[in-house]
Amino acid sequence: MGDTTNAQPLLQVENLRVEFPTRRGTLVAVDDISFHIDEGEVLGVVGESGAGKSLTGAAIIGLLEPPGRVASGQIIFDGARIDNIGYEKIRRLRGNQIAMIFQDPLTSLNPLITVGRQLTETIRTHVSVDERAARERAIELLNEVGIPAAERRVDQYPHQFSGGMRQRVVIALALAANPRLIIADEPTTALDVSIQAQIITLLKRLCKEHGTAVMLVTHDMGVIAETADRVAVMYAGRIVEVGPVQDVIRHAQHPYTHGLMNSIPVVRHDVEQLKQIDGAMPRLTDIPSGCAFNPRCPKVFEYCRDARPELVDVGATRAACWLYDDTRRAGDTT
Repeated sequence: MGDTTNAQPLLQVENLRVEFPTRRGTLVAVDDISFHIDEGEVLGVVGESGAGKSLTGAAIIGLLEPPGRVASGQIIFDGARIDNIGYEKIRRLRGNQIAMIFQDPLTSLNPLITVGRQLTETIRTHVSVDERAARERAIELLNEVGIPAAERRVDQYPHQFSGGMRQRVVIALALAANPRLIIADEPTTALDVSIQAQIITLLKRLCKEHGTAVMLVTHDMGVIAETADRVAVMYAGRIVEVGPVQDVIRHAQHPYTHGLMNSIPVVRHDVEQLKQIDGAMPRLTDIPSGCAFNPRCPKVFEYCRDARPELVDVGATRAACWLYDDTRRAGDTT
């Protein structure tokens, strides 16, 4: 278990590589990434579709769809390696200490069973209590996630709840076993903006009250700004920048992060047109050599096309960019 004298991270991901073998060769979807999440911390993982962020979450919790596989690296939870422990052990861990919240709540809820029954079955799987105590706990959880008239609604079916209320039920299910880590994969994307804000506020409050750590996966930098303590920005299977969320937002160091920040609408400022990042995320079959962002980067120089940069300290954050290597820039002739 965790060493209290050495502030060990709750989750440590080291050099994780996720591959998809195909007839045309092996596709690398997550390419040698490392990061950590501390107890009670919200780490935002942000990037466009295809960046590898959802696959990173699936790899941690043992839910990669075949033929996807963890090809190398280590996933360490509470001091113990979990990427090689086998299906049954990871399934027990997944139900108990690590929970998952998906984008579409209907993927997590059985439409044929009442919300209360699904909650009580989850509670009784992980805690030794009788039916009555489990029902009381289910109502308590529904109240905690802000579902009105929980005593009545506990006996309703998922289709009787709105999308936002269903997502609250899913959060209640995730909390049922008092997990230490929640992986939330685009938990607000399917909801309208006002409901998104409510779910974000709820997640933040629950983290604070329960001391739960959260890995929040999203393409929305605005959601990250509202919720996360730190942020890891992913592009084409790699982390290109990581650091405290306010530092990354105010002083983005990687050109890709800078582009993401410029694409966020700000209500206070009268801007006629948002800036966008030209081009698109490369396909797994066509990832450029060197820095994968180089075809879209406004600050590209020759070395960017030849060699892949590693994360280096830049101010309060870490960025994988050749702009911060003076020897490379000095030798550039473009």
